[in-house]
Amino acid sequence: MTTYGFHCSHEEIGPRALLDWAKKAEQAGFTAAMCSDHLAPWSHRQGESGFAWSWLGSALEGTDMSFGVVNAPGQRYHPVIIAQAIATLGQLYPGRFWAALGSGEAMNEHITGERWPSKPERNERLLECVTIIRALLNGEEVSHRGHVTVDRARVYSLPEVQPLLIGAAVTKETAGWVASWADGLATIAQPEEKLREVIGAYRDAGGTGEVTVQTHLSVASTREAALAEAFDQWASNIFSPPLCWDLETPEAFDEASRYVEPKDVEGSVFVTAEAPPLLDHVAMLERCGADRVYLHNVGTEHDYFLGLMANEVFPQLNTEVHA
Repeated sequence: MTTYGFHCSHEEIGPRALLDWAKKAEQAGFTAAMCSDHLAPWSHRQGESGFAWSWLGSALEGTDMSFGVVNAPGQRYHPVIIAQAIATLGQLYPGRFWAALGSGEAMNEHITGERWPSKPERNERLLECVTIIRALLNGEEVSHRGHVTVDRARVYSLPEVQPLLIGAAVTKETAGWVASWADGLATIAQPEEKLREVIGAYRDAGGTGEVTVQTHLSVASTREAALAEAFDQWASNIFSPPLCWDLETPEAFDEASRYVEPKDVEGSVFVTAEAPPLLDHVAMLERCGADRVYLHNVGTEHDYFLGLMANEVFPQLNTEVHA
């Protein structure tokens, strides 16, 4: 059975309101959730960016859902600190927390003042960090010198159930690479052919863990309202790598999106006001190989979306999608 999760976007909604939406999502039928981990939003229009790790403790305590976070260790975060954070949440909430580890984006990492490495260097750094984090979660003392430096570190409060360390990937090349070290794959929805290539690359390279797909949606009472909300909140986040990896500030993203039109956003955001198209979209993600589907409604108000999920989508998923 596919797991359906609610994506919690810190960039668009303040921490208190986002926690309330997570609770409402559970009431609507979601059994899982995940969140972003940014310092800055994608646009000044979004205007929020709470600290994910503080918020996750409240979210895990306030619901019975599992939670994951997409994190980039190595520059803004030292991997020892991330290992300690993962271990603490894993001990507090056994089997309910996972982390998807990626190579990062300049908009969050440039604040250290260090050089922004090339993508190959960032992948090398990520693999170092994953190796360090795994050793620390196994109770080992770690010293390391490479892209990151660790001196005699040990994490003392360890979980009994090891949280999954999933590899975050957007391209088929990275998806194939993360199969060598990750407990699963986390990627984003793309056109069916491209998504099949990404997931296929992970499987072909020996990846056996679950595949998590996050899909950006805009769901509102009319299609016009949904498209307007998608344009307002997500116009600055439709750019493909490497542009989205390398821009450094919300101002830069706003400038890059100056000439984006509403129709352009539909290439990155699934826009609908009705359940049948949404069911078809989820079915496509599952056909591509998604084991876990996390739905990110890009607006700031979710009452209509959660009502549609509770009343028209979830009742059909076990029959229509899995028929």
